[in-house]
Amino acid sequence: MDGNTVNRFFGGSPAAVILRLIALSFVLGVVLSALGITPFDIVDGLRDLIWRIYSLGFSSLEWIVRYFLLGAVIVFPIWLIARLLRLGRRPTPIVRGTAGPQETIIPPRR
Repeated sequence: MDGNTVNRFFGGSPAAVILRLIALSFVLGVVLSALGITPFDIVDGLRDLIWRIYSLGFSSLEWIVRYFLLGAVIVFPIWLIARLLRLGRRPTPIVRGTAGPQETIIPPRR
């Protein structure tokens, strides 16, 4: 990766971003400590959240999957047929100078 890609990924210089994250983590740690919240409280809270979602039952997840499959049985074959039909057609030629930014210009056959 070149430097520009790394900077775009981090949102700036990697060293500066890491320093900002360290400073922000320290400040947030002080605030959470003042509120009496420990890292274990956060982990326990996430564990409880996952357990409650699991306890809601997989029946709701089963409904979601059934609705998805019911729709997919119709949508995906129609999409596939439409793509196959479009694949067989050649795009219509466009007169030079009238194509928009999204259109393709096909030179006339000679």
